[in-house]
Amino acid sequence: MIASWLRRRDALLVGTLVVACAPDRERTAGAPAETGVRHGMLIGADSLAARLRQTGAPVVVHVARTRAEFDSAHIPGARFLDLSDIVIERDGLPNELPPRATLDSVLGAAGVSNDAGVVVYGEPLAAARAYFTLDVLGHGGRIALLDGGIAAWRAGAHEVSSAGEHADHGPPATPAGFSSSVAEARLADAEWIEARRGGSAVALIDARPPEEFSGEMPGEGVKRPGHIPGARNLFWKRLIRSDSLPMLLDTAALRSRFAAAGAEPGDTVVTYCRTGMQASYAYFVARYMGYEAKMYDGSFLDWERVPTRPVEAGPDAPRSEER
Repeated sequence: MIASWLRRRDALLVGTLVVACAPDRERTAGAPAETGVRHGMLIGADSLAARLRQTGAPVVVHVARTRAEFDSAHIPGARFLDLSDIVIERDGLPNELPPRATLDSVLGAAGVSNDAGVVVYGEPLAAARAYFTLDVLGHGGRIALLDGGIAAWRAGAHEVSSAGEHADHGPPATPAGFSSSVAEARLADAEWIEARRGGSAVALIDARPPEEFSGEMPGEGVKRPGHIPGARNLFWKRLIRSDSLPMLLDTAALRSRFAAAGAEPGDTVVTYCRTGMQASYAYFVARYMGYEAKMYDGSFLDWERVPTRPVEAGPDAPRSEER
């Protein structure tokens, strides 16, 4: 569980990390620091292409479920990170954080260091899971996601590489030195949620499809279908334009989505799903939109397996009109 993983931490991260990937767009003038959009967390394909031609370019990490996916097409110079290296099964729960020493090793092998800025991309859930992992490890201020991933890169007519075309497509010969500091505030567990759910300043967001939220379709491994009482449903795919071009909606639409799910400026947004993958994307977008955010990594499989924890079935509450 999260508590045992956190016992392996060193001192918590102190101070503010420098954002290594400059924003594509300016922050809205006068917006409060916590509620203003964190534009530096997202980078467009054209901006990334320009930065890769400059001195001090960020490390680009392609997160994939298989090496074959990476080998078929990737951004030239990108490093491969296998999704299975940053998620494990623990205590019967899939997609949990591995031990911190393991993460430091595999991320360092992928070129992540304590000094360099990082751009991650891949299919949306894999990329967002990598962001969440790096954020928990105290590296959040140096990470950006490529908006739309490889689909947006190709749509911009930028070059792609495949296996054997370029010598620099794999991990660096000498892995980067990466030593993390755990940002405990990014994690929530069942006890934290039980103590605070229903609170006026906490928005609990379930990122699963509506039929899983309602209990109509339980989802693999779920024995008590439904959702955590007090949660609202915001399916992660409602935050992107399409499956074929998974770019984020504009900020006005995103704000409307979160408001309809009960998240107001200044709230702490806590995301969960079935196992912590879909919730990773909702977590990333909540952070991007300026919310203080946490993720319940054990998610609904952890919650519902304890009989004393309540589960509620039925659809989400009626929503206000959304853009």
